[in-house]
Amino acid sequence: MKIKYFVYQSIISLFLALSTYTLWAQIPNGYYDAIEGKKDKDLKTALYQIISNNGFKVVGYSGLWDAYKDTDARSDGKVWDMYSNTSNFTFVTDQDKGSGGTIEGDKYNREHSFPQSWFEKASGDMKSDLFNVYPTDKLVNNKRSNYPYGETNGEIYKSDNSFSKLGTCTFPGYSGTVFEPNDQYKGDFARSYFYIATCYEDVFPQFGGEMTAGNSYPGYKDWVIDLLLKWHRNDQVDSKEIDRNEAVQKKQHNRNPFIDYPELVEYIWGNKKGTAFNLSASINQADMNSIHVSTREGSIVVTTSVPVHVFLYNTYGTLIQFQNGEGEIYIPTNQSGIYILKIQNDKHIITQKIRL
Repeated sequence: MKIKYFVYQSIISLFLALSTYTLWAQIPNGYYDAIEGKKDKDLKTALYQIISNNGFKVVGYSGLWDAYKDTDARSDGKVWDMYSNTSNFTFVTDQDKGSGGTIEGDKYNREHSFPQSWFEKASGDMKSDLFNVYPTDKLVNNKRSNYPYGETNGEIYKSDNSFSKLGTCTFPGYSGTVFEPNDQYKGDFARSYFYIATCYEDVFPQFGGEMTAGNSYPGYKDWVIDLLLKWHRNDQVDSKEIDRNEAVQKKQHNRNPFIDYPELVEYIWGNKKGTAFNLSASINQADMNSIHVSTREGSIVVTTSVPVHVFLYNTYGTLIQFQNGEGEIYIPTNQSGIYILKIQNDKHIITQKIRL
């Protein structure tokens, strides 16, 4: 996980000055019991039955506007926009009402990360699924259109500060035009795509677009799986996603399992295919769920009730600090930037990306 925030003036430092937050989600007891011992396609189907058939509530397309106030608000109360890092939208006031949005930062609207034109005839529920539809800058959203996600040099379009890009795909396996979100949100969108392939497993073979494979498993083309795995691994689950997962559950009564248990991605599509998933050995094990991370007086503070080893790396993989202990562990930092924090005991490893 990482404390991931939009690059917006000094708000980052204000956010990190807040009190300690818990790292772990509040998963209802027994919610995922049915996935125990499952693997590959069967594991994905077990998740489908949990998140699609377990009281899923459709908020409605018009209901998204109000839902966003709880699911996609920054700590300053503004709209959390994952397509632009210069927007500063006020809920309702800057909402797209049919006009405006010809410049970046003018209006926000509802962006289907998995484009509506790919699925609208197959699943009406997905039109307002909060794990698919995000508030984003109207202009950047329009530039994205229904192009697939990918990686590009952005020769067609770049949003302010080159935060999002549109152009010819540079990722192996596809050569068409793609839209590339910023690195700090690629994992968010990858986990949305894994969720979509799972929650809509029964109708997924009917979905169109350049990324789907026309089947329920694996669901996506090989190059897409490689891309999504890369994004999932490089941009790990953070406090934003955890908080949003909780807020979405309150609205539509289901969760994104790939936020709760990121390792599920590997068991279904990645390097642990063929291996049965052991829920009791997952990283949400109770002996690690009391760990908190905060910042205090120039240090990262890890608060834990169990003995752990704590490693702090820079983005080049160089070890900067190492500490053992329990209780409050102080990891001093000398400057702002992005760090990798690894917390480990004899059973589990938690990795976080932290932006200071």
